[in-house]
Formats: sequence, C-alpha cells, structure tokens
Amino acid sequence: MVASTHWLASSAGMAILERGGNAFDAAAAAAFTLHVCEPHMNGPGGEVPAIFVTADDPTPRVLCGQGVAPAAATTARFRDLGLDVVPGTGLLAATVPGALGAWLTLLRDHGTMPLREVLDAAIGYAEHGHPVVQAVVDTIGTVAELFTAHWPSSARLWLPTPKAGDLVRNPALAETYRRLLREAEAAGPDREAQLEAARRAWYEGFVAEAIDAFCRTEVIDDSGRHHTGLLTGADLAAWRPGYEPTVSMDAFGWQVHKVGAWSQGPVLLQQLAMLEAMGDLPGPATAAQLHRVVEVAKLAFADRDATYGDGADLTAVLDPAYAAERAKLVDETAGPALRNGLGRLPKYVLEGGTAPLGLGIGEPTLGGSGGTLQDPEPPQYRRGEPFVSRWGTTRGDTCHLDVADRWGNVISATPSGGWLQSSPTIESLGFCLGTRAQMFWLEEDLPNTLAPGKRPRTTLSPSFATKEGVQLSFGTPGGDQQDQWQLVFFLNHAVHGMNLQEAIDSPTWHTTAFASSFYPRATGTQLLVEDRVGEAVDELRRRGHDVLTVDPWSLGRMSAVSRNLETGLLRAGANARAQQGYAVGR
Repeated sequence: MVASTHWLASSAGMAILERGGNAFDAAAAAAFTLHVCEPHMNGPGGEVPAIFVTADDPTPRVLCGQGVAPAAATTARFRDLGLDVVPGTGLLAATVPGALGAWLTLLRDHGTMPLREVLDAAIGYAEHGHPVVQAVVDTIGTVAELFTAHWPSSARLWLPTPKAGDLVRNPALAETYRRLLREAEAAGPDREAQLEAARRAWYEGFVAEAIDAFCRTEVIDDSGRHHTGLLTGADLAAWRPGYEPTVSMDAFGWQVHKVGAWSQGPVLLQQLAMLEAMGDLPGPATAAQLHRVVEVAKLAFADRDATYGDGADLTAVLDPAYAAERAKLVDETAGPALRNGLGRLPKYVLEGGTAPLGLGIGEPTLGGSGGTLQDPEPPQYRRGEPFVSRWGTTRGDTCHLDVADRWGNVISATPSGGWLQSSPTIESLGFCLGTRAQMFWLEEDLPNTLAPGKRPRTTLSPSFATKEGVQLSFGTPGGDQQDQWQLVFFLNHAVHGMNLQEAIDSPTWHTTAFASSFYPRATGTQLLVEDRVGEAVDELRRRGHDVLTVDPWSLGRMSAVSRNLETGLLRAGANARAQQGYAVGR
C-alpha cells in the first residue's frame, strides 16, 4: 500500500513493490519522484524526517534527515548583518541538505533494490517531463518577477510560466541523478558499496563542490539585501543522517509516536494529553469540539516555542500532570494566544517583532508592525493553501508519504524544503537549497537558538500509532498546521470511529494564534474553518473566535496507511482536496 500527496509518487512507489521491492525501496522511489513533481513543496536540497517499523522489529524508530546549521552560522554573525530573524529566502537560511543522505542510508540499512531501480521513475519524469499541477503553476507565476529581476538561474529553469497539464522537464536534475548513479556503480557490483559511493558523491564530491561554489555568490533575499551563504562543502562532508527513538505517549487507547524535540511533533502528544484530561470529547466538527481542540492547540504551540529545540528535554512538558493543569485554562470562550507555561517565549514573539519582508523588485520593502505582510493575501491562501509571496516567502510547503509492504515494513515520511520559490536554482544541479534555518531564533539561551551544527526546530512531523495489533502511519504537509490537521484526523479515526478516508475527508480547521515558524515569524489571530462545518461558525464567533471560513475542500493534505497485524489486511486513504493525493494498493 502506498499513499502520498501526488499520484505519480504513489504510482512510482507501487511499481517498486510490484517488482519485489520492500516498503523502504518504495518510499525512496516515491520521495525522489516527489522531488521532481512537487518542486514547490520539496526537493533534493531539502530534508526529511521519518518514522518506521521493520518486519523484524515492531518498535517505531525515527530516521533523521534534518541537516544542521553551518559551522559559520552564529547569532553574532546575523547580528553583524543587522538581522533579528533569519531570512526565509535566499542562501543565509540554508542548512545541510539532509534528504538524499537519509534516503540513501535507509536504502543501505533496510532496502533491497539497486539504486538504479529506485531512481528510475524520478529520472524519467525529470528528463522526459511530467504533467505539472496547478499549484506549481501558481507558485511559479507568483515569483516570476523575482526570478526575472534577481534569480536568473531560476528564470531559465521555470519561465515562461507553464500551464497546468504542460509537460515540465528538469534535464539538469536528471543528469545529477544519472551522474550519481555512474559514480555509485563505479564502486563495483556490491549494493551497499554503491550506496556509500553515492553518499560520498553527494556530500563530499561533485554535488558538495557545486553547493559550496554557489554559496559564495551574493543572492538577494527577503531582507531586501544581498548576502552570500554560510553553507560549505566541509559542512556537508561532516554531516551524517541517523536513527533515534521516537517520543511517545498513550492516548485514547493508542500509543502515538512522534519525532523528538527538534521537530514540532510532540505538540500532537500534548494536545492529545490535554484533550484526554478534559474527559469525553464532543462530536466531530461541532462547535464544542472545534473550540476545545483549538484552545488546546494554542497552549501546546506556546509550549513548543518556549521549550522545544534540538537536544531539549521534554519530560516536564509531556508529563500528564502538566497536561491536566494546562487543560484547566480552557473555558467556554476563546482564550488569548501565547499563554506561557514552562520555559520562556522569545522576546521577538512577545514584543511583536518587526521583520523586513520583501526585496521589493527594485526597492526593499519593509513589513509593518508585528511582521504584517505587505503582499495582499493571494487567492490560494484564502482557499487555505500554503502562502507564497511574490518574494518567495513561503509558509509550510511540504509533502507526505506512507508505505506498507507485504512483509511487515511500514514507514511514514514527510519530505520538505528546497522549494523552487525560496532559493535560486543551482543551475548545474537542477535544484535549490533549503531555508530551514529560518526556524531558529537569534535570541540567546533559548532551546531553539541558532548554533553551529544544531538542527532547527522544524515543523516536519510524520506520525505513527499502534493499538491492539494495528499499526497506523499518517501525516500531512502544512507547516505549523501539520499537527493540527493530524489531530483532527486522529480524533476522527481513533475516537469517533471513522475509517481512514472518512477521517481525511471530514471538515477540518486550524488556528494561527501562535508564533509562525516561518519568516517573518508573525503571530496570528484567525481560526480557519472549512465552510462545510456550517452552523458551528456562528457559535464559534459567539465564543470569541476570529473565524475565517475558507473553501469547503481546502485545508490539509492528509494521507494514511494502516495494517492489521492479525489478518495482514492493509487499508489506506489519501487527500481528495486539490485532486492530487493518491492511495494505491493490492
């Protein structure tokens, strides 16, 4: 079974399973295809966290494909540049690109197929073309002026703006993957030796050399000024992906597993713990349920910004007694944003910090008080889609995939970063770098303060849950919304008894009443609700919520796969919104 955010990725993964590959071979093939077909959501310059179980070991584990900050990335360096937040575009925000290293490591340790077969679909779609989806077209159109005026390498790859359904090619990326294969296969017939040779070519060879050279150029970013990057070939050579335990909690009869404190994943656990402490959950998509879920989200995300970060100890914040105390703050009316619990919130958040936004296409433009965007909200944001400004500033573009094979291997992965709109294309490679370092704080002595060799506290948040012989793999794109949309899905399935597709299709919502993880780190007020919830909207407004109704099928891009361990029966569901997600199985 394969479910993902793009039908071509799901089909690529299933083709691998049909040829005898396992879930890890299929997941990598799907991920490489997503790099080609959803370039506005992820790319080879990005990152990926994953949670997986193997047929031999049912204990969920984390695969960390989140790269670290460069050795030169210090808070003093950014202060010297006159910055109080890390720009969301350009080169300064680049961390080590971790996605390729993670997939190669997973293939080496748990896969079965040669790299050539795993890369076959991605190379084919990059070289011969794939039908571009409307969301990619909209993104390219939004940033076309930026590309023309300032990022010519991106303009040469993506302009003129295609039409939905046009075949779009990326021959440079196809050649990058072909060269990777040539260098891998030069190591001889041994599969593991080939994968290690591919890793060296990426992190110590021709890819690292091209990235190092490109980062020495000056590139304009959304601070309105030109900056060179901090990332070097030495940073890439020093980094390795790794495995680590999940963070888990029992809730509503399930054991739920998430990535640790370098992700926002534990906020799902916090929300579940508070909801369980509050007793019987109101019915799905009712005003009573929406109110309760939104209020615990505000509390959990405030804790996220005060206590999460690479290496942080979350024992206290995940204590059920703490959850019960936090839950007591929820009453019948909408509470404020940023109610601190443990730790301390960044001063930038509390003081409504002002960040410059926009290189202005000619003249720098500054954002207003509190990081207010000067771009008018584009149509896709009013529909609930991730926001992209004409300067490439992005909120929450990501992919997700879930795969289960017939032997008992299951994986949940959330590839992201390396967005075509947020950093200029490295022309010789056919992809751009990520901007994940924008999620660090530049204030000293916070759990998520920028430091060399540190992972940013990312929004990427795959999920895994188990209950009485059932394994459930699920997730969604969506930046700060990921663990809100996943919560709605999980409650629908685990508490209200909906099947996977019903749980995905049910109306959903999210709040913006906490500090955004994305530049310029603004704190919002709105509760976005799919208008299918109907009469609940009036009651929510009566309770004091700032409700914005959006298109009826616009929030979330969930997918999920489940396995019954006793019968071997597999089930899956994928997002119907935007008519792009796809679940396939046999």
